[in-house]
Parts: sequence; structure tokens; C-alpha cells
Amino acid sequence: MYKDRALIPPERIERSILLIRGHKVMLSTDLAELYGVEPRILVQAVKRNINRFPEDFMFQLSKEEFSNLKSQIVISSWGGLRRAAPYAFTEQGVAMLSSVLRSKRAVQVNIEIMRAFVRLRRILASHADLARKLDSLEKKYDTQFKVVFDAIRELMKPPETKKRPIGFLVEEPRVRYITKTKRKS
Repeated sequence: MYKDRALIPPERIERSILLIRGHKVMLSTDLAELYGVEPRILVQAVKRNINRFPEDFMFQLSKEEFSNLKSQIVISSWGGLRRAAPYAFTEQGVAMLSSVLRSKRAVQVNIEIMRAFVRLRRILASHADLARKLDSLEKKYDTQFKVVFDAIRELMKPPETKKRPIGFLVEEPRVRYITKTKRKS
């Protein structure tokens, strides 16, 4: 199968796919890293061919989106010193990049990225299909199975990530402090 020939691990690509403004996108910084070029080179190539990248193929993150993204990633120096926010490329925009970046690596990386988008679409479709089947089964059976259906729905929910506090806690025994009292004279 094609996984043996993968230039980049599929998990690495899938981690780079984000949901921004309701679109599954990849950032120019991540794409540049995958293609093995500097982010400014990638953006420069795109700007030379800007007519190939309409708004539904690519958009630049707002300062607020960029700041939120940096805080979610929790790396203060993410992207190094930047004058502008990165660009976000939809699946179609990533496909269009293959016509702008013509290296062999760019073509191979693009193939892997397209496969990752397809895998993601299949996973989402199977999850939606499972939810539809569960709804139809629930309508067929009476309330005695409601508990079972509720349990299955709970299992289908993505796990909640519990944020642990930063740092550590030291539990020390409580020390009683002696206070001086005024003497009666």
C-alpha cells in the first residue's frame, strides 16, 4: 500500500489540519515546513500567482485569530518573529500549491496531504453515518433501550481534555505560629 512510501507520516499531516472559520485548513508555516522551504518563499510564490488563490482557497488569519492560535499551541515563539499573520489554505488551496511549487518534494508532499484530507473526510462521514443509524434504531425500539442508546451516545462523544494547572503543588503540614500576648500588669 502507499503508506510504505509515505514521505511524511500521515499523523504529522493530520495534526496540521485545523478548523478555522468553519474550514479545514493548513497554515502556510506548516505547509512550508512540510515542503522543506521557508514560509516567506511559499508566500512569495503564492503572491506571484495570486489569481490562482481566491478567498475560498486561501485567506490570511486576523491578528485575533493568530493570537488565539498561538495561545492554543502554547509556544510563545511560534513562527518566530513575524510581521504578518500566516495564511490558511483550504484543501483546494493546498491542491493549487502543487501548480505553484514545482519541486519533486512539493508534488510528493501534496499527494500525502490530499490523502490526509480524504482520510479525515471518511472518518467524519462514518461518524455521521453511525449517528444516523443510531437515531433510526432508537426510533424503532421503546424506552427500555433508552439507557443503552444514551450510553452509546456518550461513548461517541470526543473525550474532554482536562487541563492540569501549570507547575506543581507542595503539600506541607500546617505550621502554627505563636503570637505574643500582652501581659496583664
